[in-house]
Amino acid sequence: MKILIINASVRNTRSYSRRLTDLFVENWKAKHPLDVFTYRETGISTIPNINESWIAGAFKKPSDRTEENQKELELSDQLIKELKENDIYVIGTPMYNWSIPSGLKAYIDQVMRINETWKFRSGFPDGDYVGLLENKKAFILSSRGDTGYGENEKNGHMNFQTTYLQHILGIMGVKDITTFSLDNEEFGGEIFEESKKTIFNTIASIE
Repeated sequence: MKILIINASVRNTRSYSRRLTDLFVENWKAKHPLDVFTYRETGISTIPNINESWIAGAFKKPSDRTEENQKELELSDQLIKELKENDIYVIGTPMYNWSIPSGLKAYIDQVMRINETWKFRSGFPDGDYVGLLENKKAFILSSRGDTGYGENEKNGHMNFQTTYLQHILGIMGVKDITTFSLDNEEFGGEIFEESKKTIFNTIASIE
């Protein structure tokens, strides 16, 4: 299997979402020593935002693209190639202002390409999306300051982090999605230690 690790935190050693992806890799390697890992950074290294030239090129037929269009799409092509070549995606992301970091959003904009990772079933804008990433699995490993962001929980209506990622992945064809969240970071103390213990044990049990 080929596994793509996507880290989104702007913090490095102090990042708990990175600790989650590190733990995932450590556990997975121990159980699947022949599997191969690729790393994609969206937090510490900058993913450029899409621009007018990018949009113009992305919505043209490949045969009609200019040299400028092709240049604007080079990184996007590389990122999409990674998605197609890997079997499992592991996204480590903190919650920033109830959503995802801007670098991860820029990454998503780069890979959400019509006729590359999704298409309209009829070929026309009809709202009927077909994902083109087939037979993929994703793990979302999130860290959050508060708690209660699950469905029907007290802060569920403010969760634009994991729910958004699940929706985006689904449109691109990824239906097998497992989400783990480390909560209560802002509270610290015993409640956060208990959260860490629970999520660390859960990740360590992944087969």
